[in-house]
Amino acid sequence: MPKGTGWRISLIAVFVAFSFLYLTPTLVGKLPSWWGNFLPDDKIHLGLDLQGGTHLVMEVDTQKAVEGSLDLVATDLEDTLNSKNLHFKRISRDGSDKVSVVLYEKGTADTVQKLIKDKYPSYEQSPTFDEGGFVALTLRVSEKDAQDRKDKAVQQALETIRNRIDQFGVSEPTIQREGIDHIVVQLPGIKDPQRAIELIGRTARLDFKMVREDISPTSGAIPDDAELLKEKSVDATTGAVTEIPIVVQKKAMITGDLLTDAQVRIDSQFNQPYVGIEFNSLGAKLFDQVTAANVGKRFAIVLDNNIHSAPVIRERISGGSAQISGNFTEKTAADLAIVLRAGALPAPVKIIQNVTVGPSLGQDSINKGLYAALIGVLLVVVFMAIYYKLSGLVADLGMVLNILYLLGALAALGATLTLPGIAAIVLLIGMSVDSNVIIFERIREELKLGKSPKSALDAGYDKAFLTIMDSHITTLITAAVLFQFGTGPVKGFAVSLSLGVIINLFTSLVGTRVIFDIFLHKGTVKKMSI
Repeated sequence: MPKGTGWRISLIAVFVAFSFLYLTPTLVGKLPSWWGNFLPDDKIHLGLDLQGGTHLVMEVDTQKAVEGSLDLVATDLEDTLNSKNLHFKRISRDGSDKVSVVLYEKGTADTVQKLIKDKYPSYEQSPTFDEGGFVALTLRVSEKDAQDRKDKAVQQALETIRNRIDQFGVSEPTIQREGIDHIVVQLPGIKDPQRAIELIGRTARLDFKMVREDISPTSGAIPDDAELLKEKSVDATTGAVTEIPIVVQKKAMITGDLLTDAQVRIDSQFNQPYVGIEFNSLGAKLFDQVTAANVGKRFAIVLDNNIHSAPVIRERISGGSAQISGNFTEKTAADLAIVLRAGALPAPVKIIQNVTVGPSLGQDSINKGLYAALIGVLLVVVFMAIYYKLSGLVADLGMVLNILYLLGALAALGATLTLPGIAAIVLLIGMSVDSNVIIFERIREELKLGKSPKSALDAGYDKAFLTIMDSHITTLITAAVLFQFGTGPVKGFAVSLSLGVIINLFTSLVGTRVIFDIFLHKGTVKKMSI
């Protein structure tokens, strides 16, 4: 055996063994219980186009995110002026891009203008103007800041949706941004798509607001600092839904941003599920203060502008724990806990495309892909054996190693195989022999010059090396671009193609070379079958 061949044969054998090891969970239906404790049990996952599932395109209402940030500015400014004993008539969001501040006197207005300039330097502040005998000014968000807030809203929505789906338990989802304000979600193999859609699309803004018992819901005269919401009640026997109007304070005492956990629990007295929530240190402190100051009053728990319950505060609640009760089933309580743990969406999202792919279509695609790959393999094997004789069979062996290594790598990485991924494998079948064709043609040229088979082999591999490297590197660059800018199926193609190119370099320059070296190392072979 020639020098340096032993380690190459060992390397090839190790790769073959690991490929079969990682492919076992994919090829074998049911593994023994001990397998996962010692050996890899991840398998090649099938994408949406192969196993069926749901494809969603969602649009984020980014303008609402800008309005939400202005509402926070208004609330913060109100708290700041109150803490400094600066009296004002009204502070509110005006339209979609500014906050209006109405004050009683010019002296206060000068102080407020300076405070606003220091606190909100990026906002455009108008000069004071008269508004019905009062002094008014406005803060306007700049176009640049508004666009930045919209961009962050989409990014935050993307992460929130990803957290919700991860907790929902969907295997190998695809969640990515598309364009300015669209998010694409692919959920392969999901069994309850409607539940997933409802879970993903909920804004899940949680607020705790004081009920205004002094205002009748039917009066029709709701002051600016209050709002009319409805508490839905479902009759457990008849299923009839009733809505009870309740007037609450517009400003939230505590928000869902202060939550650290939300879990489903069962009421031992009535055997009904409810959602137990835990606040962080700031939330626990605020909850303690609010409940201590409002014993005997009603406290509305508001989710997405719907009141879930409005219990009376019986006593001061310390410790940072509370509960959200209602007419929950275990499933609806679990879904509510998920969205609360994952956080609220920064802006509403609207589903503009909802496509369900059936698994039968996916199975048909798999079968056709397998047939295409099999036919491709047979045609390549026959052509190489006829045109390059015994050397062609060596190239065929390299092609088989290519496919085995690629499937093993996909399984080891837990990659998702899509229909374009199958196309990449079929393409690899042709690429795997293409490098050998370049090498063999070089060897033929050297043999025509009268060189011995061993010398012709060495020269053929040496002269073809740079050509093969150039073609593979350019293909890798193309695959990287496809992966960076492509959508889910295109990324699947890029992953399979990239792995295939790297593996093909190894098999064409190392794998097939070993076989030739074994037969030609003594230099006694006079003629080469090529």
